[in-house]
Amino acid sequence: MHPLKQNEFRMAQIEVILPKMGESVAEATITTWLKSEGDTVEAEEAIVEIATDKVDSEVPSPAEGKILKILVQEGEVAKVGQAIAIIGAEGDVASTPSSSSSAPADAAPVEAVAIEENIQQATQATAPGAKIDFSGSDRFYSPLVKSIAKEEGISVVELEQISGSGNEGRVTKKDILAFVSGRQNGSSTQPAQVSVPSTAPTPKDAAPAQSTPVSSLSGDVEIIQMDRMRKLIADHMVKSKQTAAHVTSFVEADVTNIVNWRNKMKKHFEQVEGEKLTFTPIFIEAIVKAIKDFPMINISVEGDKIIRKKNINIGMAAALPSGNLIVPVIMNADRLNLLGITKAVNDLAKRARENKLLPDEIQGGTYTVSNVGTFGNVFGTPIINQPQVAIMAVGAIKKKPAVIETEAGDTLGIRHFMYLSHSYDHRVVDGALGGMFVRRVADYLENWDVNREI
Repeated sequence: MHPLKQNEFRMAQIEVILPKMGESVAEATITTWLKSEGDTVEAEEAIVEIATDKVDSEVPSPAEGKILKILVQEGEVAKVGQAIAIIGAEGDVASTPSSSSSAPADAAPVEAVAIEENIQQATQATAPGAKIDFSGSDRFYSPLVKSIAKEEGISVVELEQISGSGNEGRVTKKDILAFVSGRQNGSSTQPAQVSVPSTAPTPKDAAPAQSTPVSSLSGDVEIIQMDRMRKLIADHMVKSKQTAAHVTSFVEADVTNIVNWRNKMKKHFEQVEGEKLTFTPIFIEAIVKAIKDFPMINISVEGDKIIRKKNINIGMAAALPSGNLIVPVIMNADRLNLLGITKAVNDLAKRARENKLLPDEIQGGTYTVSNVGTFGNVFGTPIINQPQVAIMAVGAIKKKPAVIETEAGDTLGIRHFMYLSHSYDHRVVDGALGGMFVRRVADYLENWDVNREI
């Protein structure tokens, strides 16, 4: 509903609804309110930052007006379709949100039971024997707080001692992280002595603070708490190395034809299409062609079964301004021409930098490419993006003297070269396949038609 002009009749109060963020996402954590109660907002202005297990994003205001009431506080979890704030006109008083769009306060215990069952199932699936039993507590804890408690080995008894700063005294993300930081430094603001009954469940991975001491600190160091995305990346990378038997093959490719062609076409391309022509779409096109030649690269592993994917969905690793990494996916890249791939690459890269990717846009990949040459790196040994079985890093393009074969004999010339680094899972991809694949990608790049039209 759009706001009415000030001289017309008074605008109705509007609920800010947590939007749908993909088929697999049912809830999100409110991380930061960009506006406070009483602030005036414009239509489509970002008012809150949210986080799911896959991506961080912003929620825009559905209308112009004043934020009358914030219904879900920072660190708390909201479900898709739930009202998280109310917007109205100057002088309005916030009305109670409809039951269809937000959960009433007295439904919290029922919701907590449902969430608790899901958390327990997830805990059993990922860390048998390390689950924390919340059934004996009458206090509501969000899934995010429970997850942090599990990771940090915080018992229910310890959680009960934390003073919550959230709505109705709930423990927020900031509260539990402050507790963790204080416990590690030996200066927790919470009670130092916690009486734990002998029957109280203790996580298997929980350890007393003194068993993992922080190294001796002085004024020469700074302690930086990992943000949520960095923790997810760290966990994903370690699991990949523990899961897949990594092997990396390297090939050097002469990409002089591509460099000359792009130099000739990029200005015209930007004028006609309104898009910048980078090397990344060209690399992706070559990878897609090679996957068609070697479809057993486009697979995943489930137990002792090999799952061969019919769709070719290419993930492209992108660095965020925060320094974190995200991998948006070009779905069905084999159905796109070079122009289509270019538009998809530019769009996903732009929205990644702006934190505007949807959760569904960073999953479903079947093969990933990482352009380490963007940072001036010659080559790298990338970690496989699970559950895929291979990933390619493309290095910086460098000029080198080279032997050029001609009908009149060999001669020396200056050519443009780059390295391709292909990491693959040796459980299912042997050296022959892994090596032939990266060589085929190099062949497609080296045989580029300099007279090609977009």
